[in-house]
Amino acid sequence: MTKMTKVRLLLYPQVLATSVTLPVEMLKAGDASNYKRHGTSLDIKFVSTEQTIIKCRAGCAFVPDLTVNNDDEADFIIVPGIWRNPRPVIKHNQTAISYLARQWQQGATIVGVGTGNCLLAEAGLLDNHAATTHWHYAKQFRKDYPRVNLKPEFFITQSERIFCAASLNSLADIMVHLIAQLYGREAAQNVERNFSHEIRKPYEEQRYLEGAVDRHPDELIAQIQFWLKNNLTSDFSLHDVAEQFGISQRTLSRRFKAATGSTANHYLQKMRLEMAQELLSSTNLTVQDVAVEVGYIDQGYLTKVFKRELNQTPSDYRLLVRKKLFKTDS
Repeated sequence: MTKMTKVRLLLYPQVLATSVTLPVEMLKAGDASNYKRHGTSLDIKFVSTEQTIIKCRAGCAFVPDLTVNNDDEADFIIVPGIWRNPRPVIKHNQTAISYLARQWQQGATIVGVGTGNCLLAEAGLLDNHAATTHWHYAKQFRKDYPRVNLKPEFFITQSERIFCAASLNSLADIMVHLIAQLYGREAAQNVERNFSHEIRKPYEEQRYLEGAVDRHPDELIAQIQFWLKNNLTSDFSLHDVAEQFGISQRTLSRRFKAATGSTANHYLQKMRLEMAQELLSSTNLTVQDVAVEVGYIDQGYLTKVFKRELNQTPSDYRLLVRKKLFKTDS
């Protein structure tokens, strides 16, 4: 039986059109790629305070499907960015702000974008929680909402069921993360490959997750993480690392898992895979040289990791990224 997932996009004057169209197109791509396998389909609708045409600065217009007063319980709500000063939008959309508070209480997951996060703050949903916003508005945001734990140095924050994106690129990363939850990793990777080579870092590696284990208090493990990131090209075993930091390998494994939620081996592999992706996309090193550069024994092992984690070979990945980076005349 197919489950209908209700997604709502909140509209208002001065809405940033790309922060409306981008998540819709990415979600529809995920829905088309894998919904039969996972038994999930999407019901995507635009919602506003009034059922009148919403014009944006780009010159296009959106027609709301619903008003905030006649919408039922949503699963996901996307609050797009606002062009320039968000204060007039906040002033004239108090009903929409109440709608967000109500939907949150009913269990909706909410994704705010840039200055659209001001609406979440106005609803009190970010009080005493981590959030981010567009860098240009961060100073004013902090003045207007002193109870929010603003993290402008992060492009993504997550607090329970609230995601905040500072930019369109970080919104795209959040959408890939949500598509993986809805349709599985294969569908998410397909959407990621087809939309942007810039969505390189996994969502989990770049967001500030409130209360997460990756912001852990274990200083020794934090030192080991730093060492691993800076020694990816070296030939070492976890036994060597443990010995260097004066603990047993068993203690290293136990504490690393407890602090980060990941095994040390998996963490190290993710770091090496990300470095390999960067080298493949930005250098002319051979695949064999890339393998050696990131600490793998040979090209065959790197290919094995790529196929397992990304469903493609290193050469296929490089070709796909280069096609998106460079356009040639036909």
